[in-house]
Amino acid sequence: MLFDSTQAKRRQGPRGAYDMPLLVALVGLASMGLVMVTSSSIAVAASTHMGEFYFLKKHLLFLGMGTVLAVAAMRTELKLLEKNAFLLMLLAFSLLLAVFLPFFGLRINGARRWLNLIVTNFQPVEAVKLILVIYISSYLVRHRESVETRFLGLFKPLMVAGLFVLLLLAQPDFGSATLMIAVAIAMVWLGGARPIFLFGMGLPLMPLLGIAATSESYRMKRLTSFMDPWKDPFNDGFQLTQSLMAIGRGEWTGVGLGQSVLKLSYLPEAHTDFIFAVISEELGLAGVLTVMVLFTVVVWRGLAMGVKGIDVGQRFAGYVSFGISLMIGLQTMVSIGVNLGALPTKGLTLPLISYGGSSIVLTCAMAGVLLRATYEINRAIDARQMATRMPPAVAVPDANAAAVAAATAPARQAVNA
Repeated sequence: MLFDSTQAKRRQGPRGAYDMPLLVALVGLASMGLVMVTSSSIAVAASTHMGEFYFLKKHLLFLGMGTVLAVAAMRTELKLLEKNAFLLMLLAFSLLLAVFLPFFGLRINGARRWLNLIVTNFQPVEAVKLILVIYISSYLVRHRESVETRFLGLFKPLMVAGLFVLLLLAQPDFGSATLMIAVAIAMVWLGGARPIFLFGMGLPLMPLLGIAATSESYRMKRLTSFMDPWKDPFNDGFQLTQSLMAIGRGEWTGVGLGQSVLKLSYLPEAHTDFIFAVISEELGLAGVLTVMVLFTVVVWRGLAMGVKGIDVGQRFAGYVSFGISLMIGLQTMVSIGVNLGALPTKGLTLPLISYGGSSIVLTCAMAGVLLRATYEINRAIDARQMATRMPPAVAVPDANAAAVAAATAPARQAVNA
């Protein structure tokens, strides 16, 4: 019986499992986003005569598309992404360049960040965020020794990230550019790069980022107005003052779901960039803490699984976990920081909560890849545990071999004599 059960377990093999706290937190964020998009967009939709639930219907459509991509990603082996990382990188460059082409690229509010897909618009940077994580993860696996020991080992991944940043600044999209270069540097550091190498590589970039931040008048206004929005509350500081008033009205438990006043055409982009302010006003500190706890669980579980992945030899899955967790975590920090007046205004959504077609679809896909990484890491952990507790194979005597041994026993005894 011992032999049979052991063999059955061997045939069954190691089992993978998705990280349940991570999955629950992601579903919780998407569910809260669905509720808050509905609440924050009703006034805007009604005022534009599109129907009160116009944005809800579109959000449901995008969330459904994102769910399909997430499920597909959860069932796709990461080795397929690792194998095609270079091709994905070329695709990312093509998408970022396509926004500058006539008829394909769209200029909205002075920025060329969207592609015209006829039935809808698509923002390529949302896909590029995931592709950057995949490419750098693949590079860190293939050039581990070079990254850890050589200064030039950092050049190629940071050069790719730098080219992405230049294309984003040309659109312009300073917020996404800053986010992507920060994630790239953090991933390379977690991949074993020496801090002195990173400092030497990043030092020349600091003046360039400073020039990019101050080269446009609207960027300078954003950098200065957030420090004292009440100095010009009806012009440069309008968005931030309205956001701060909404947050202040929420107090401990909020004014009640759907009862926000600032979303009634006072707070710009209430269902996208400033949805956190609406959450604060309607759900109060309780709602704010709920959102922050859910995001903390996502980032914590992603980073923790990344460490486990490195320990069990699933380096690509580990780096992907690091990168996606950092991308979601840093974007969340920036979005919340903007709403609280701690950071200059940036066009970054709150992941899985804010309304936005490209954002919600690609963030769901990113979450699916992260969950797949946890599955493969847990599968490797289970394989290691099976190997350590597996008893040695029990020898089962073969009937034919026993008969042959009995028949030849007299002859062997004679030879020995």
